[in-house]
Amino acid sequence: MDTSTEGYTSRRSAEIVGITYRQIDYWARTELVRPSLHDAEGSGSRRLYSYRDLLELKAIKTLLDAGIRLERVRKIFEFLQDTLDEDVARVNLVISGDSVLIRRSEGEIIDLLRKGQGVLNILPLAGVKEDLDATIIDLFRATRSADADTSGVGADASTVGE
Repeated sequence: MDTSTEGYTSRRSAEIVGITYRQIDYWARTELVRPSLHDAEGSGSRRLYSYRDLLELKAIKTLLDAGIRLERVRKIFEFLQDTLDEDVARVNLVISGDSVLIRRSEGEIIDLLRKGQGVLNILPLAGVKEDLDATIIDLFRATRSADADTSGVGADASTVGE
């Protein structure tokens, strides 16, 4: 399934990523992750997220689930995108107490929040893609099955991103 060109509404994106609609709305309004396909343009308009946006949202959820506070997640994302020009869905972070580190090469480890050393936990954010793909496929199958049950006909693949 090629998910790289599909769009996902805020509600569907939140469902896929495993967060609430309020979270995705707040993150968009505070510019943590803005939808790249279509942003809200006033009352009644709908945000439309790309697959890449979903990867970022899932990475944020993974960091929050690991106990990192949202304000630190913002700093991590800003530093990765603005300073290091790193793809946040493809890096491995090392978490040690209040430090969040990234290994860029054999001899280069960067503390994303402040100077510090030590390793407590490693979060492979690269695995976020596989988890996200599996969730999208499961939801597609569930939607297709439900549509087939109510209409007697298989669901159209275009319903996946709704």
